[in-house]
Amino acid sequence: MSQSQFSPAHQEAVEPPEAMTTASTPLTPTVTALVADPAPLGLAAFGMTTFMLSVFNAGILTTSLSGSVLALALFYGGGVQVLAGMWEFRNGNTFGAVAFTSFGAFWLSYWYYVDHIAAHLPAAEAHKATGLFLLGWAIFTAYMTIASLRTTAAVAMVFFALTVTFVLLTIGAYSTGTTGTDVTKAGGYAGLVTAFFAAYASFAGVTNATFKRTMVPTWPLNVGGS
Repeated sequence: MSQSQFSPAHQEAVEPPEAMTTASTPLTPTVTALVADPAPLGLAAFGMTTFMLSVFNAGILTTSLSGSVLALALFYGGGVQVLAGMWEFRNGNTFGAVAFTSFGAFWLSYWYYVDHIAAHLPAAEAHKATGLFLLGWAIFTAYMTIASLRTTAAVAMVFFALTVTFVLLTIGAYSTGTTGTDVTKAGGYAGLVTAFFAAYASFAGVTNATFKRTMVPTWPLNVGGS
C-alpha cells in the first residue's frame, strides 16, 4: 500500500510494543490490520463542502439559498472528515489526523453557529463574532500550511489557498458596506480554488491507490528535510 500523500515525507515507522509473554504463550497476540488511506475521503468531503459554500460567498448564487450548505456541512464536511481524522490517528499520521479532525470540527461548528447562534447575536455586532471565528481558523490553517510542506505539493496548495480564503473572509467579515462584500466575494473565489485543489488531491489519492501506481502526480515534498 502506497504512503498517503498526507503523511510527512520520510515518516519514521512506529513499532508496536512487544507483546507480553510467559514462558509458553504470548498474553497479547500481535494483530496486523490493513487500513485504507483515509485522505482521499477526507479531501473529497472538505472539497465538496468548500465548493458549495464558496459559490454563495462569491455571489454566484444568492445568499438566500446558502442554508442549503448546512446539511452537507453536518454530514459530509463535518462527520466524514472527523472519521477520516480518526483513521489517520490509526495510521500513525499526525498531520492528517490533526487536519481532518480539525476541519471536520470546523464544518460541524459552522453548521451549529449558523443554525443555532448567529440569529441570536446582536445584529450590529454579529459580524465581529463571525470575523473572530474565521480569524481563529485562519491562524490554524496558516501554521498547518507550514507543516504541509513535508507532505506533497498537491496538499500544500490546498492549505495555501485555504489560508488565503480564510484571511479574505475574515477581513470581509470585519469590514462593512461595499468593501466587506467585495472582500468576501474574493474569499469566495479563493475558496473555489481551494476546492479545486482539494478535489485534485482526492482524485490523485483514490486513483493512485486503486491502480496501485502513480497515475496522477502529487509531487512529494521534503522542504528543509534530510
